[in-house]
Amino acid sequence: MAFHEVRFPDNISRGARGGPERRTQIVDLASGDEERNASWANSRRRYDAAYGIRRADDLAAVVAFFEARNGRLYGFRWKDWADFKSCLPSQTPAATDQVIGTGDGATTAFQLVKIYSSGSQSWTRTITKPVSGTVKVAIDGVEITSGWSVDTTTGLVTFTTAPATGATITAGFEFDVPVRFDTDTLDVTLDIERLGSITSIPLIEVRR
Repeated sequence: MAFHEVRFPDNISRGARGGPERRTQIVDLASGDEERNASWANSRRRYDAAYGIRRADDLAAVVAFFEARNGRLYGFRWKDWADFKSCLPSQTPAATDQVIGTGDGATTAFQLVKIYSSGSQSWTRTITKPVSGTVKVAIDGVEITSGWSVDTTTGLVTFTTAPATGATITAGFEFDVPVRFDTDTLDVTLDIERLGSITSIPLIEVRR
């Protein structure tokens, strides 16, 4: 999948709207009961960046970004201001935020994930676009600053030496969402003051 490791302008994405989408099939039975089945195992996020445009310069920046991505052809990074940390929005990411694996004495690579929990239920989200310079890693609760590296294009943490059997590997980080434009057309409207606006700039998460 063609992807550009560049982030959509932060000052525009801050004012956007959107969030996770699920796909559920619901069948109404003759008895009046219903059956529900999840079509997707994982959610997919959608956004509309048009709400973040406040100035003519913002409009020009979006048009330039759109053209450089060839419309829907190339994916890119997007900062979801409502969900971009391994911790709560008010906190600073710590090396013990998320459990990403357990050592077995042989495995050296572990995928960054974020776990969403409510009550006894939880869902694990794969994080593929961590922000460079924000990733912290700990083994058994002790942060380590060397002996590992992270691929910011895949979210894979690789250790020089495999963690010991039973060791808990955790990580903290900021992350972006891989998205693409969900349209090949930008409908730009020029008003009397020639400030301009775009009715909608739909974005959709890229899942591989």
